[in-house]
Amino acid sequence: MFGKNLKYYRLKKNMTMKDLAEACGLTSMAISNYESGKRQPDMDIINCLAKTLGVNVVDFLEARNTNLVFQHCEYRKHSSLTKTQQEYIQESVEEYFSRFFDAVDCLGGDPLPSPPKCHTIKKSGNREKDALKLRDFLGIQEDGPIDELICILENKGVMVIELDIDNDHFFGMNGFVNGYPYIVINKNMRAERKRTTILHEAAHLVFIWDPNKEKENEDEATAIAGAALISEKDLIRELGPHKSALTKDMVLVCREYGISMYLLVKRASMVGIISDYMARDFYIKANKANWKKTEPNRVRNPEKPMLLNQLVYRAVNEEGINLQRGAELLRIPISEMEEFCGLMEV
Repeated sequence: MFGKNLKYYRLKKNMTMKDLAEACGLTSMAISNYESGKRQPDMDIINCLAKTLGVNVVDFLEARNTNLVFQHCEYRKHSSLTKTQQEYIQESVEEYFSRFFDAVDCLGGDPLPSPPKCHTIKKSGNREKDALKLRDFLGIQEDGPIDELICILENKGVMVIELDIDNDHFFGMNGFVNGYPYIVINKNMRAERKRTTILHEAAHLVFIWDPNKEKENEDEATAIAGAALISEKDLIRELGPHKSALTKDMVLVCREYGISMYLLVKRASMVGIISDYMARDFYIKANKANWKKTEPNRVRNPEKPMLLNQLVYRAVNEEGINLQRGAELLRIPISEMEEFCGLMEV
């Protein structure tokens, strides 16, 4: 697994093959051969590679689960991500699921729900109706706020991963591993944006899409995600059929539904509760205040993926693996592992 790990740590460092080669007095072809497994470097070169990448030599030797079959989503044609960043995301997903399925294998049996059948639902072309279809697919009630969105997906057999991607233009993507759908989101996004992105990617997984309509598909998935987070019925019940001004009580609606004011205003405008003029005026003022990055938090309980943690803690407590291996799978110190393992005190 040396080559696979070398590539992962190179990409994590945001270095091209040329960058790494020059730092170690090598050629790009040499790095390519090491990563593909065609050649093996000697110990002096391995030490130089490790030092340059800021890792230990043993990190290059970590085993990878070889029983995984990936189907990664293709990036949009006009993606602003560099090739190195795209490769890093893909390699990070594969590194994560190597640890994830190692934990699954340690438990034996069948600790995961069956994967859902994806790309099976036809869109109606009406965002409100399609949002209800998405909610129904995920087993969510037709109206009202969606709490613990990530837990709902994980219990449905959809894996959610957060990656630390230093790029404001990367929000999320999706794919499959051993038949299980996965959703990747940028860890650095605001909590409200994460929820919208998760449902955006879920829509991509659930519905049947025309591969020749990339831009239209993205816009439609975004609209469906917004309608899924707060439906027309919810909007009218919470805001009334018509508002003549944007009022402070709308903040409470944002908190209840875990959405941004941007989304609430957009949805209210779409269903005719507020005028287009009121919406435009809000966007102008909010943009001047830099609310796309600094809008006050509207999510009461920010959530994060917990399934891998739960699997590893269970494996340690059932003595399927030791504390050291559990810490390695979660990339945390042993002291932190100990906090979540052992008998419960009442």
